[in-house]
Amino acid sequence: MKTDPPHILCINPWIHDFAAFDFWAKPLGLLYIAAILRKKGLKVSFLDCLDRFHPREPREAKVLWDGRGPFRKTEIDPPQGLEHIGQKFSRYGIKPQWFESDLKQIKKPDIIFVTSLMTYWAAGVSETLQAVKKIFPDVPIVLGGIYASLCFEHAQQNTLADLVIKGPAEPRLKKIIKTFTKFELDDHDLSGDLDALPFPALDLQHKITYAPVLTSRGCPFSCEYCASSYLEPRLRRRSPENVFMEIEHWHKNHGVKNFAFYDDALLVSANQYAFPLFEKIISSKMELFFHTPNAVHINAVSKKAARLMFKAGFKTIRLGLETTDFSKTRNHDKKVGDDDFFNAVENLKTAGFKKDQVGAYLLCGLPNQNLDEVQMSMHLVKQAGIQPVLAYYTPIPHTAMWETAVNNSKFNLIEHPVFTNNTLFPCVISTIDLNRISQLKNQKI
Repeated sequence: MKTDPPHILCINPWIHDFAAFDFWAKPLGLLYIAAILRKKGLKVSFLDCLDRFHPREPREAKVLWDGRGPFRKTEIDPPQGLEHIGQKFSRYGIKPQWFESDLKQIKKPDIIFVTSLMTYWAAGVSETLQAVKKIFPDVPIVLGGIYASLCFEHAQQNTLADLVIKGPAEPRLKKIIKTFTKFELDDHDLSGDLDALPFPALDLQHKITYAPVLTSRGCPFSCEYCASSYLEPRLRRRSPENVFMEIEHWHKNHGVKNFAFYDDALLVSANQYAFPLFEKIISSKMELFFHTPNAVHINAVSKKAARLMFKAGFKTIRLGLETTDFSKTRNHDKKVGDDDFFNAVENLKTAGFKKDQVGAYLLCGLPNQNLDEVQMSMHLVKQAGIQPVLAYYTPIPHTAMWETAVNNSKFNLIEHPVFTNNTLFPCVISTIDLNRISQLKNQKI
């Protein structure tokens, strides 16, 4: 019986897409798993196929002031069924030969954990697993993450994973480790208390230009285009003290200044969670910059919230608006009223935020969507004095809108996740509407 702690290799796969950019995008779930296993005494290695700072990069990676930057891009053949789409398709990330060399230099692992993000990046996951199996054909691969959870059967049938898992991996770690290695993992602190988890292993990266932060998992809302409530059925919170300790850790020990909140519910129950956190950050007098790429709920942007966010160092604010059709008969998102939106914008302006710091997400490309509403929403957002940010609709399995999307798409969305890519506008049938969306994208309205 094997008694030595096993060696676990964690891998972030390539992206296959028409376009990709590091908009504060890190495999946070996988880095949590790496941190947990490392804390429990297992040997952990990490390879990032999206590594912008790979040692073999011939030129210094471009880093914007907020830590973001472009990925290496290599044009590849488009997937079957998209050969005539007229757009270039690429692999984003390090060269395959670099990845193969990195794999060969690592001591043979006992288990390989691979994550997956966007569902339509499935082909990049598949290529990654093929490359891994070429070097380690008999090492079990465990595939998790968003694609694996939302397209479970597809991942089982179309990747070389030995095990595909749905949802959070922490509760299953003990069983997975024992099944493949016979090693007994102590899982007493993996019952669901987020404060009991170690900070994610961001230090396994070659360079940390920003840190993603989760103060909670889950969302109290169930918007019909979003899968958050499926992936995380209940809202779980971390204490403000624990989150502050993490931010302080990355800043003081690794010099990190930029932080991106991955929360779906950052300002929900703000008096108990967000406000105490912001106050701690303000009192610390650390020079920090915060970003909310996942958006904050508009009706939670009170005067106090705006004031504290400004003082704490928030620099990029995204509001989850979706539409400015505030009528009671509107479809889709119903959690925002017109007073909520205008009050939130006024509160942010009064607090000191500038126009270029605040944007409102507007959904575009929905099934049977009236683009007049999108155009009017863009005008209204501009008139309010902030930026409209078009969020192109991606059909997602296990959402309330999925069946409607399947029935109103020009592609067979069930055949392969690649057809759900929002770049394709899969639910926009009319050429006239496609041309109009192009005009909206260019602000020619």
